[in-house]
Amino acid sequence: MSVGQLKRLGARCGTQIKRLLPPPVFAVLLCALLAGFLCFVPPINGLADNGDFYRVMYTNGIYKLLGTDYHYFDYVTQKFGLMKYYNEYRSVNFSSQPLFVRLAVLLNKLFYSKTVFDIRWMGVVNYAFYLGSIYLLTDALTYPVKRWRNYVIAGLVVLVFGDSSFTLYFNSFFAEPQMLSLTLYAFAAILLLARQRYRRRWPLVLLYVVSSVLLITSKSQNAPLALSLIVVAIGLFFLPRFKAQRVALIGAMLVLLVTGGLTYILIGKEFVDINSYQTFSHGVLTQTDDPSKALAKSGVDQQYALMQNQDYYAKQFATIRANGPYVKHNLLNQVDFGWVVKYYATHLKQFGRLLDLAAADVMITQVKAVGDYVQASGAPPGKQVTFFTLYSQVAGAFFPQKFAFNCLLALALIMVYAVGFYNDLKAGAFEGILRFFLVLGYLTMFIFVPVISIIGDGDADLAKHLFMVPVSIDLIFLLFVSDCLNHRLWHAYRKGGA
Repeated sequence: MSVGQLKRLGARCGTQIKRLLPPPVFAVLLCALLAGFLCFVPPINGLADNGDFYRVMYTNGIYKLLGTDYHYFDYVTQKFGLMKYYNEYRSVNFSSQPLFVRLAVLLNKLFYSKTVFDIRWMGVVNYAFYLGSIYLLTDALTYPVKRWRNYVIAGLVVLVFGDSSFTLYFNSFFAEPQMLSLTLYAFAAILLLARQRYRRRWPLVLLYVVSSVLLITSKSQNAPLALSLIVVAIGLFFLPRFKAQRVALIGAMLVLLVTGGLTYILIGKEFVDINSYQTFSHGVLTQTDDPSKALAKSGVDQQYALMQNQDYYAKQFATIRANGPYVKHNLLNQVDFGWVVKYYATHLKQFGRLLDLAAADVMITQVKAVGDYVQASGAPPGKQVTFFTLYSQVAGAFFPQKFAFNCLLALALIMVYAVGFYNDLKAGAFEGILRFFLVLGYLTMFIFVPVISIIGDGDADLAKHLFMVPVSIDLIFLLFVSDCLNHRLWHAYRKGGA
């Protein structure tokens, strides 16, 4: 066979591979294998209960099975009971998470048991939504270029979002797995609009709005994300032939704003008390040389300095019962949101240290406070999974640990994408414009979520509270790499330039 024939054969094989296994399918298959092995092959992996599961479990008819060992922090619990009769428990928060949990319960009852709930059904629901978001994200990052370099981009998507620190959440009652998928759906929807992937626009606009509403309402702390998602939506006003839909778009933005407001207003009193307490014990009392003196100046009894770094649900002996009437009456009623903001405004050096502490944890996406194995695996209590965690470990170890660096990085990225915004605005294109507002909106999450987390909950459970920070910067990182590889960083896609 001649060299020319070999080249033609190779070209035909390459064309068949691209047709049968395009980059989005390639990414989905790899993520499906990695996450499926982790979550569904016995002995399964997931995240143990840190004390927060009860808020989701009981309101959705799930309870701890009687006569079985239930492990907090150390081991993943696989089997739970399902209530048969009237459920008197009510949710303490306004949340979209029960939609996903009830779907898992329904599937469990249809295909497994009406009395016993297996956490893997929660994993199945999270897994299905996740794979759909991986497909759309990879498609948005690689369309319309048909080059081998797009398999590099697909591989990066797998490396970043196939990381076990993200997929471990699937087998748990945490809201983070839904937040991950919804964030990816919202990001991909705008990017697909920018790149004119489909002839009809309204399904992608609807996907963005629905994903955003569900994301905002998935956790009470996500209420401020409404503002970031509205920033992203501003870019849609620049779409051509979209004037008739602008009234609907304004209405959609108002829906996002109202959703954020309701999510904040409807936070339950118990949840407010927990956050206020941990803001005080894990924030106000930390990163300061003399907490007693700082409290005295702020009008709070110095004895509460003894509560430094104490959790609301203490694992061991606590100096005082956090949920007792004494603390509620004498401390929590005084230390509200306004008091905390005023305190940090007069203690900027301490607040800066706390922000640097948050910056140090920004890329540490694996929850360290709980174990990842079931007891039947024989793993020691609290053991962490290391399977396919290369990206999260490297990012956590080498990402600069200063909040000032995060601000400079955000400013640099805004300037880079502002060039594409200007060039496309001048050229009458809209890809760079939508992309600019997309990056701008997600960068506001990257910068302001740590601020909100410190003010709202101190340094407690930072890996969970900062979850949106690594997700947002990872998405922008993937977008930047794909734009560089496909020569579209400074302008809209040009067929001859890729």
